[in-house]
Amino acid sequence: MWIYEKRLQYPVKISKTCPKTAQLIISQYGGPDGELSASMRYLAQRYTFSDKKIAGLLTDIGTEELAHMEIICAMVYQLTKDLSIEEAKTAGFDAYYIDHTTGIWPQAAAAVPFTSLEFQSKGDPITDLIENLAAEQKARTVYDNLLRMIDDPEVRAPLKFLRTRELVHFQRFGEALEMTKANLDAKNFYYFNPAFDKQFTAGPEEN
Repeated sequence: MWIYEKRLQYPVKISKTCPKTAQLIISQYGGPDGELSASMRYLAQRYTFSDKKIAGLLTDIGTEELAHMEIICAMVYQLTKDLSIEEAKTAGFDAYYIDHTTGIWPQAAAAVPFTSLEFQSKGDPITDLIENLAAEQKARTVYDNLLRMIDDPEVRAPLKFLRTRELVHFQRFGEALEMTKANLDAKNFYYFNPAFDKQFTAGPEEN
């Protein structure tokens, strides 16, 4: 069970209404590489990891991703809380406004709605950890793109914090992957086992 501290992991204080910026940032809530899919991915994967230390890591990072999702939602809320109809029309936020007013709803910047297909859980430790490494790098790229597009320092500050955490998570998953590979090899599992792999690569004369 978690203990919820009623404050953001990083403060969000945005004073200027900007629905266009909100429309971009919301991708890190409900987009394919966003915080919602990250939290679901790690918190689902942890159950099939026999290594309790790595399962604990997945719990820790999955929980932190929930905190990151809260930061993104706070940013979108503050960017739209004083939104006028004219501002919505001018910024191209009118279609979102029709469906959700200024409620926070998970979608990508391109308006594609969130789906559970955005995250993966295979039950294979190597596969899942490589998936997670890729996910952290894709999220980092999205934050890079947002920082290229956005000039407001009040918006950039939390984005920079979130980008930094993606790098930390990538490093932690890399360590977990090396630990997993070493443990599987030591136990003579079929992972990285040349004798097992040979059945898929041998030519006709070797079969």
